[in-house]
Amino acid sequence: QVQLVESGGGLVQAGGSLRLSCAASGRTNNNDVVAWFRQAPGKEREFVATIRWSTGDTRYADSVKGRFTISRDNAKNTVYLQMGSLAPEDTAVYYCATDWTWDLPTTANRYRYWGQGTQVTVSS
Repeated sequence: QVQLVESGGGLVQAGGSLRLSCAASGRTNNNDVVAWFRQAPGKEREFVATIRWSTGDTRYADSVKGRFTISRDNAKNTVYLQMGSLAPEDTAVYYCATDWTWDLPTTANRYRYWGQGTQVTVSS
């Protein structure tokens, strides 16, 4: 059973930084990919970034390129999302998700396993 647990959310001022963690258990495949999505109130879930466990290959949404960095620690089975230059429009619940696949999907329906989410609030 694959389980994901996010942590690290909170309240931060605009321009600040925050690091989210996604601890994974029950992984079964080196083709596993872990992604971060976010969902603001009244909006659809939005792709943020994704990474492949085995190679570290990454993919980012245009809205976060240059500000956010996704990384993984294989020994700790944890994926991180380092967020910088935060703006109020980054406020959302951030979710991590995983599945095994040969590509780096950016749509939510390509991921079967999800964490419970962690709230990030950026004040102006």
